[in-house]
Amino acid sequence: MKIKLIGFDSMGTRGMATVVEFEDLKIFIDPGVSIAPKRYGLDPHPLEIDALEKHLEEIHREAIDSDILIISHYHKDHYLYRETEANYYRGKVLIIKDPRTYINNSQRLRAYKLLNKMNVKENVKELLIADNNEYIFDKVKIKFSKPLPHGPRDTKLGYVVMTMIEYEDYKILHGSDVQGPIDDEALNIILENIPDLLIISGPPTYFEGYKISRKYIRKGIDNLKKITVNMRENSILIVDHHLLRDLNYREKISDVIRLGERNKVKVLTAAEYMGFSIRQLEALRKKLWREDLNQ
Repeated sequence: MKIKLIGFDSMGTRGMATVVEFEDLKIFIDPGVSIAPKRYGLDPHPLEIDALEKHLEEIHREAIDSDILIISHYHKDHYLYRETEANYYRGKVLIIKDPRTYINNSQRLRAYKLLNKMNVKENVKELLIADNNEYIFDKVKIKFSKPLPHGPRDTKLGYVVMTMIEYEDYKILHGSDVQGPIDDEALNIILENIPDLLIISGPPTYFEGYKISRKYIRKGIDNLKKITVNMRENSILIVDHHLLRDLNYREKISDVIRLGERNKVKVLTAAEYMGFSIRQLEALRKKLWREDLNQ
């Protein structure tokens, strides 16, 4: 089994693209990537644009070879939405967040465009609904959570599904955009399915007290701590995405890191897991533009 993480925020772009490859089966969860159109009131820096192009090329290359594509929700950093990308779905088994229920208007429209206007539903090998379903492909089981809030229960950002892959005795859980998780139902699902490898979006601490209340940020971090103390020795917790938009992310989750060290759970970013240096390009955007002006 091989696991490849592409385009996470610790790598310089927004996303959680995750490839899980077995001998005869290749699964691609959330094959998308983007960059923030504005941060600190500034446009993306050329380094971010270069990273986006590199990660998109890598995602396209992996998607071509994949047997199964999974879309946890319809935010543009989690799926291939450009009209020129329709062919990457051709001939695949496509498993999607249900576009009819537990979905907000903007995501419903994006799903409609993907499936109908881009004609994806006619060109895939098979179209399956993820929400609360389970599928078996040879020796690989793929289970999906019920729709869960994109962060706190009262969010306007819609719903996501988490993906659980089981092969022999090994479990991988991909907690796309549950942000911590903040929601206790998402926490309980993770605790009921303790994985060997958990890939999760951390809480958006860069929005604390601005677009999201401090109580929700604290809740997300507290829930991360609960997960860490319940994971088995030598398991891996990858915390990334929203959390890595904060330059002080390590300080914000310092208790989680300490608990990981105590319980022999590796707490890593996606970049560290892949052996790369951390590049928080979005969070560094102001500094990068200032350096350019001073040259």
